[in-house]
Amino acid sequence: MSKANQKARKSGSNAQKRYNAITDVAGIEVGHYTDIDNLTGTTVILIRGGAIAGVDVRGSAPGTRETDAINPINLVEKVHAVVLTGGSAYGLAAADGVMSYLEAHGIGFPLGDGNVVPIVPAAALYDLARGGTPFSERPTAAFGLTACERAKAGPIAQGNVGAGTGALTGILTGNELKGGLGTASTDLGNGVIVGALVAVNSGGSTVNPETGEFYAAFLETNNEFGGLKAASKASLRADKDNTTTHEPQTITNTTIAVVATNVELTKTQATKVAQMAHDGMARAILPAHTMFDGDTIFALSTGKRAIADLEEEGMWGDTAARINMIGAAAADTLARAIIHGMLAATSIAGMQSYADRYIH
Repeated sequence: MSKANQKARKSGSNAQKRYNAITDVAGIEVGHYTDIDNLTGTTVILIRGGAIAGVDVRGSAPGTRETDAINPINLVEKVHAVVLTGGSAYGLAAADGVMSYLEAHGIGFPLGDGNVVPIVPAAALYDLARGGTPFSERPTAAFGLTACERAKAGPIAQGNVGAGTGALTGILTGNELKGGLGTASTDLGNGVIVGALVAVNSGGSTVNPETGEFYAAFLETNNEFGGLKAASKASLRADKDNTTTHEPQTITNTTIAVVATNVELTKTQATKVAQMAHDGMARAILPAHTMFDGDTIFALSTGKRAIADLEEEGMWGDTAARINMIGAAAADTLARAIIHGMLAATSIAGMQSYADRYIH
């Protein structure tokens, strides 16, 4: 068990109610727009008070927007929302609706005379024409606007919702399973929270085909995955047959995510946390960061807690040790969120879910 998860188990039971979701980070709201008929959708992470942000792109086929704005050397300090969307590059239009919503509420980078420009980074996954749907049906500005109107704190719908609606995993490995939208959180004690939200649409598999087990299942805390049982021999035999006969598709992948903490970070520190969080993706998905994935992770800091609230000490400086701790927790939390997305997903349009294949 990681040090972060050890601390999570020890953290006080007197903490406020948690939902094992990114919304456990105070100040973060999440809303979805789900187009189930066309197997696509949009998820918006809304931060009305703004958040320091960083981003790290590891996949070689990304579809992103406004990532340069949050580069540590550039002017903008805070973002006001992050968009995760289906529709590949076309789906980035959903961010226009988010900007309209925020502008109408006076939220954004101030320009004087009451004018603002909302800062809304976005990342898209490829779900075009999935399940036989029309290639021309993809998220629009209306998706982003509606997701903002539905955004709230508290529990988050997972699985075939928002950006996870048409998600599919294992395309490159032949072990295809329905992907989905997942979330998780970690309590590091002293009121410090790390959360993650992810749309799992990976070329690689989240499941070991030899055992039917999630690669990252060892990171489970508090029986959150519901006591998963060993896969049946029939399921494993079917996996082997699929892997042998499958002709891999390409350019139809990408896992996109947001990790967040209530600890005050600089843009550089947030960027480091985003970088470290990719370790969680690599633990949970094999292979990750391929030529046909656009894997992208945003990191957010709402700044409600001082970094000194973490008691970690280090010989090279306490701040460095604390950033290490947050980054490691972000990686573990993201890996757990990936499993939650897979468990919550349901079979649709010929895409079989993990539950239907392995749990029945």
